[in-house]
Amino acid sequence: MREPTIEDRLFARAKPQAMPVLHMQWKRLLFLHWAWSAKEVQDTLPRGLFVDTFDQQAWLGIVPFFMRRVRPSGLPPVPWLSNVLELNVRTYVHDGAGVPGVWFYSLVCNQPLAVEIARRGFNLNYVHARMSAHIGPDGTCAYKARRLGYPDAEFRYGSRKPPLATEPGSLEFFLVERYVMFSADRQRRLHAGKVFHLPYRIAQAEVEKWSFVPAVADRFKDPSAPADHAVVAEDLDVEAWPIRPHPHAG
Repeated sequence: MREPTIEDRLFARAKPQAMPVLHMQWKRLLFLHWAWSAKEVQDTLPRGLFVDTFDQQAWLGIVPFFMRRVRPSGLPPVPWLSNVLELNVRTYVHDGAGVPGVWFYSLVCNQPLAVEIARRGFNLNYVHARMSAHIGPDGTCAYKARRLGYPDAEFRYGSRKPPLATEPGSLEFFLVERYVMFSADRQRRLHAGKVFHLPYRIAQAEVEKWSFVPAVADRFKDPSAPADHAVVAEDLDVEAWPIRPHPHAG
């Protein structure tokens, strides 16, 4: 097992030569992160994945955002299917070769067909949810998600600071600059896929309301404390490639 170098992290941003299978826009991204036990995170991961740490610290993230104009390559977006809300619970990992990426505990979404397609076609743990979002006159986003069996998770966030590029080697770069998605099938065999977009530009978030409920639904104990790190990101145009069996899957 080899831990990622800064060169590995920068190389992960390279665009694949093959044609992408999906195009989309990510909008109104909020990244909330809690410092977490590396051992606890490692115990949740499938074989072949290793917790990625910054100064020996693991991180657990909750990320609500809008997905817009989602469409397969070569096809136009379909309004009732292509514009959805998504909220994911995630952590940061690498494989045995030092390839850094993200592991999703759950991805809640308010479009039932999109959930089923993502579950079956990408082996991602998409979950049905009732969700709503509203942008106020001042640009503040009010966001709500309800997963079956759990109370509402509500967020209210924005920023009045100018977004800036992340600095390689910084905590911000470690947390947001992730271009490989790892997943596992029902037999817990590892898969991996790639996304591409321009580097993130982020700003410190002003968070008026937040919730840890999405992570509680994924069996994490509520720390009863606000996030240790909170930023918003500029909107992005994103391309995605198939999630395929990892070459070293067990």
